[in-house]
Amino acid sequence: MKNTGTEYLSTERRPTVLEELATLLPPLSEEQRSALEADILKNGCYAPIIVNEDLAIVDGHNRHQICEEHDIPYRMTVFAFDSMLETKQWMVETQRGRRNLLPWELGKIALKLREDVEAQAKANLVAGGLSRAEEKPCLNSDEASFKHVDTRKALADSVGISRDTMSRVMKIDQDAPVSVKDALDHRELSLNQGYNITKKLQQLPEEERDQAAQEEVAWAKAQKELKKRDAETDRRTRIAQSFSKAFEYATQLDPSEENVRCWADCSRMKPSEMSLNAAIARDLAQIFLTIAETFEQKIIPTDWRVVSEKQNFGSGTE
Repeated sequence: MKNTGTEYLSTERRPTVLEELATLLPPLSEEQRSALEADILKNGCYAPIIVNEDLAIVDGHNRHQICEEHDIPYRMTVFAFDSMLETKQWMVETQRGRRNLLPWELGKIALKLREDVEAQAKANLVAGGLSRAEEKPCLNSDEASFKHVDTRKALADSVGISRDTMSRVMKIDQDAPVSVKDALDHRELSLNQGYNITKKLQQLPEEERDQAAQEEVAWAKAQKELKKRDAETDRRTRIAQSFSKAFEYATQLDPSEENVRCWADCSRMKPSEMSLNAAIARDLAQIFLTIAETFEQKIIPTDWRVVSEKQNFGSGTE
C-alpha cells in the first residue's frame, strides 16, 4: 500500500462505491453518524476520502454519503494497493483505533475476508512449492497443498486477533442462535459470554435452544446492568466522600494571620510558593462559592425533601 500523491476534487471526478468494501465494517451508530454529520455541516469535509486507483472508496464511506446528501464538496486521495485483501486489511487496521472494534466485530470482518485469505494462503503455498530447487519440483496439487493452511490462524492474522479468539467467533457464527448473535452485535454480551452460552446450548435438544438462548441473554444483560449500577453507585459514593472530607478539613482551618504565617514558616515556603498558594486559595474560595450557589439556587428550591417539608408544614393543624 502506498499514497500515490494523486488527489481529485469531487467537482472533477466521482468515486465509486463497492458493496464488499462499503459493508466490510460495522455501521456507525445513530449517535456516531449524527455527530459526524453535524461536524461536516459545520466545518466541511476536511479529511480526504481515500480511494484506490480505480477510484473505489476505501476509507470515508460515511463522509462520502453525508457529503452527497448535502451537496458538500470533498477531496479524494488515491492510494495504491497490491490486492483486494490488502485493501480490506488496511481498512480494518485504520478503523480499529478510530472505532474501538471489539473481538466479535473483528472476527466477523475476518469471516468476510475468508475467501480472499484462503486464496492468498493457497497462492503462497503454491509459490513456495514452485520456488524450490528445480530438480525437485513441487508435485502437490493446489488442493493438497491447501490442506496445510491453518485457516483460523490466517483469518485471525488478517484482522489482528488471536487464533483462539477466531475459533470462538467461528463457533458462535456456526452454532449460536440469532438472539446470541444480535446481543453480540449490540455489544450487550462479551465474546466470552457469547461463546460460553453457545457451548452451553449445545447440550440441549435443538428445539429448546432458541428459548434457552433468549433466557441466557436476558440474564447476562441483567447482570451487566447490575454491574453498571453498582459502578455508578461507587462513583457517586467516591464523589460524596471527597466533598465530605474537603468540608471536614476546611472547617478545621482558622485562617488567622498567625496561623497562615505558621503554615508558611513551618513549611519553609519560598515567596514563589506563597504566591502559588495564594492563587490556589482564591481558586478554592471560588469552588466553595460555587458549591454554595448550587445549593441555594439549584438544589434547595427543587429538592424533594424541601418540597416535602413545605407540604407537611402547610398541612399541619392549628
